[in-house]
Parts: sequence; C-alpha cells; structure tokens
Amino acid sequence: MKVVCLDAATLAGTDLSALKQFGTIDIYETTFSGETLERIKTADIVITNKVVITEHMMASCKHLKLICVAATGMNNIDLEAAMEHNITVKNVAGYSTDSVVQHTFSMLLYLMGSSCYYDRYVKEAQWCKSPIFTHLDRPFGEIRGKKWGIVGLGAIGQGVARVAEAFGAEVCYYSTSHQNHNDNYPSVGLSVLLETCDIISIHAPLNANTKGLIAQSELLQLKEGAFLLNLGRGGIVDEAALARIIDVKDIKVGLDVLESEPMREDHPLLHVKNSDALYITPHIAWTSIQARERLVDAIVHNIQTFING
Repeated sequence: MKVVCLDAATLAGTDLSALKQFGTIDIYETTFSGETLERIKTADIVITNKVVITEHMMASCKHLKLICVAATGMNNIDLEAAMEHNITVKNVAGYSTDSVVQHTFSMLLYLMGSSCYYDRYVKEAQWCKSPIFTHLDRPFGEIRGKKWGIVGLGAIGQGVARVAEAFGAEVCYYSTSHQNHNDNYPSVGLSVLLETCDIISIHAPLNANTKGLIAQSELLQLKEGAFLLNLGRGGIVDEAALARIIDVKDIKVGLDVLESEPMREDHPLLHVKNSDALYITPHIAWTSIQARERLVDAIVHNIQTFING
C-alpha cells in the first residue's frame, strides 16, 4: 500500500518508522490546500491532522481506502462524502487527556501566581533593591475553597475535576449538549456557573451548541477576579469581545486555542493593555511527548485493524 502523511510537522519528535510496515510512505511536513490532491491521488491510506480533504479530492483518488485523522476532531474531513466513496475514516480519542489536564493547571497556576510579573521582577534586578527578603506587591490566593466550573464534562473535564478536588476546589459543571449527566458533580446553568465560579475551564468541542457560547454578555457576567481558561476549541470564546473586556474588568484569562490558527498578525488580543491578565499558548495542551507517542501508536493500530478487517 501507499501511505501519505500530509502534516508530519504536527507529530514532530515522534518515530514514524512503524508506518513502513504497511508499504511505501510519503511524509510531508506541511501541506497547503493547493498541494493536497496531487499528493494523495495515488494513495491507499492518508494520514492528516488538520489538512482538509474534500469530496472532490475523494472522487479523484481512485485508490484511497482509509483516512487516518491524527486527532479526535474530524471536521476537516467530508464524512458524508467518505461514506459515499466507501472510504473509511478513523480518528484517535483519549491520547491527550492527561496532557490537556496538566496544561489546564499550568495555565491557571501561571495566572493565579502572577508568575509573569514575579519572573520579570527578579530578572530585571528589582529584587536586588528590596529592603526585605520577599516581595508582596502582587497578592495571590489558593485554589482551596474556590468554586470551579467546568464547561464540557467529558474525559478531559472529568480529569480536571478530579485534580481540582485534590486541590480543595468545589466543582460544578455545565453540559453544552444538555444530555450528559454526572452524579459526582452538580450540573448548573451557564449563567449560574459564570456568576458564581471563581475558576472556569472550557473543555468542550466546537459545534452549534458551543460556537460563541462565551460572548460579550457572558464575559460581563463573570465574577470580579475570576479566571477563565479555554482549552476546548477556538470560537467558543468571542475573542474580539474578550480583547475589549479584559482591559476594563478584573478577570484573568488563559487560552490555548483561537478561532483562527495560527494567530493572525492583526489579532485584537495582541493589543490588550492589561497583558499580565492574559496568557496565550499556541495550541500546545495536547502535545506532550507522551501524548504524541500515544497518537502515533494509535494511528498504526487503526491502520492495522483496518487491514485485518
């Protein structure tokens, strides 16, 4: 078989040699939309993370039997067209849960402890001038006793809930589908969660129920001093509204995802005045070395099970 990997740069640091057992393999670090069809037109198996594969491409690929999505979300694949052309599509779930849970707390602790400020204070030699052994200009609190609201209590949300409880937080959640129930934690409405929780973390997919879920009115509902973390999908939080509100409201926000990735050069969040209240990472929550290794192992398993029928 011919295997084509379209965006291997998203799997950097992992060993892809196990794919050679299935036949010849073409590995491309990145693939732009105008290059996709030419690269996959003779492939039996295609591996893609974010490269879009359309119905037109599928119709032109007479050998294509399997599309392996190197992610959980499959919105870059025309799934209906894949069924029509008898092309199997397999994704990978659960490989990054621990990585995202860990990054959630990394973001919170960075913001809650004013780490950016204190790091700068020391490296700019301000501590050298202190009349006392410590520095107390940026007070910070503890997670213990805080109310933590989770938007999207799937596997990642439940992982965050367990760690939050270990820190001594009181956990509640909002179900974006209104169908999921968990007896371990109280379910609340979105407005109640926004108005009462000290810490809010988002771990939901982007769909009709979540797009624009946290818009200007919802941001204004947040408690003074609240922390908002989005590790779900960009588009759930209205970024233009956030850029305005973060400069006038006492909130701190951590984002690992944006609506458009990579970030636009003219993005309004690049121009906020209160930059210490905003922490953005470039969609890395899922990318621990162990998570990427689990992802590649799962892709190999998906190909093997497909071949075995």
